[in-house]
Order: sequence, then structure tokens, then C-alpha cells
Amino acid sequence: MLRTNTYFLSFAESSPEQHIKCFNAGERLMVQDKNAREILILKSGVTKCYRSEENGKELIFEFLGKGEILGDLETILHSVCLCSVEAITPVEAYSFSLEQFDAIIDNDKTFHRKLLEELALRIYQTATRASYQQNYPVEYSLVRFLLIHKEQNLSFSKQDIADYLAITVRSLNRTVKQLREGAVNTDISDVELRQLLIGL
Repeated sequence: MLRTNTYFLSFAESSPEQHIKCFNAGERLMVQDKNAREILILKSGVTKCYRSEENGKELIFEFLGKGEILGDLETILHSVCLCSVEAITPVEAYSFSLEQFDAIIDNDKTFHRKLLEELALRIYQTATRASYQQNYPVEYSLVRFLLIHKEQNLSFSKQDIADYLAITVRSLNRTVKQLREGAVNTDISDVELRQLLIGL
């Protein structure tokens, strides 16, 4: 799912303290295990938030779009970045210094409340997704992923889809083959399923 946040986007647009930074596709906005140097609120573009493990595998937690805030958790906890965030498309982001962010949290009760809501929502959605992936075969998770991203008119690489589903590209290819052959019963029509699988 592509996460967005209209409140933070509106806040950043109207703030006199922000300035805009641009990132090319493939460029990292935040780097796992490094200190966050600023707070970013995405103005445009799509990013992926992922964690690299010691075995070389990556797990994508979410795809982030307009209004999503980066570096907030790390600043609150005074810790290094839990994940890397990489631009999938060209990205523009509003930048705030860590000191500005601390002052906003201390002085703006509405922002503070919205930030708490955002953090709670992340926990809720992560738990829901983990539960779904534990209780349903990967075929259902793939179809669900493709349906959501079709509605949002987005496309992703096979590697990104596999990393989001916590499987290998080889497993993804096998799953796509099974779906094309009708080996798995889904709740959508064959025509719609074929359209979803175009390009995979």
C-alpha cells in the first residue's frame, strides 16, 4: 500500500521554516544504521522504506508517498535509522532541522497529536499486514498487493514486490505462474487476474 498523509503535507507547505530538497530515483533519503540529519516530509514522488538484513535480504515495510514523514521515530528515540528510505521515482521533500522538529513537537499540540496518531497507525497496519501474511498463502497476498496498487495507478519491480511480500523473486515467479494457470482459486475473475499479472 502507498502511504500518504494530507495533514503533514499541508503543515509542511504552510511552514515558513522548511526548504525543499530533490532526490533522484535510486537515491537514499535515509540510511539504515546511520543518524538522521533532518526530518523530511515528502512533497511528491514515491519511496520505499526497507530494512537490509545480514543475510543480504531486504524487507520492504511500506511504500511512502506525499505527506509521509521520515526521521521522526529516530529523532524521538535519539537512535540511528531503523530502515533505509529510497526514492523509486524522482522525489521532492520538505526538509526541517532536528532542532526545528523538536520545537514543533514541544509547541504545536495539533502536530504532536497527529504525530502520535501516525505512529499508532504504523503499528496497527504493520500488525495487520503481518497477520494477513501469516494466515493466507502468498498468492492471496500478491493479488491483494496488485489490486491496491492498480487502484493507485502504480507499478513496481519484481524485486520490490518480492521484498514487500518477504519472498524471493523465484518464489514470486512461481506464484505468478500458478495464478496464470488457475492453480489457485482467487476471489476475482480470470480476466481481472490476467490484467493484474500483466508485466510480471
